[in-house]
Amino acid sequence: MIAERNGVPAVSIMTTAFVDAAELMARVQGVPLHPFAVIQHPIASADAKGIDDRARIAVTNAVQILVS
Repeated sequence: MIAERNGVPAVSIMTTAFVDAAELMARVQGVPLHPFAVIQHPIASADAKGIDDRARIAVTNAVQILVS
């Protein structure tokens, strides 16, 4: 978020459980429109395939956000 605030395109990745907190933090940091790539929660109990699937989704969404 600090990079975004300084004019550097950035995206944050988090799970669904942390969206509200992340949006609040973005407002507090002065970048209320900071973009997020959101993946399914939880991560801790996901198996290797679940982690791979979430990572692919996160990267795809992050790239879409950064190039738009």
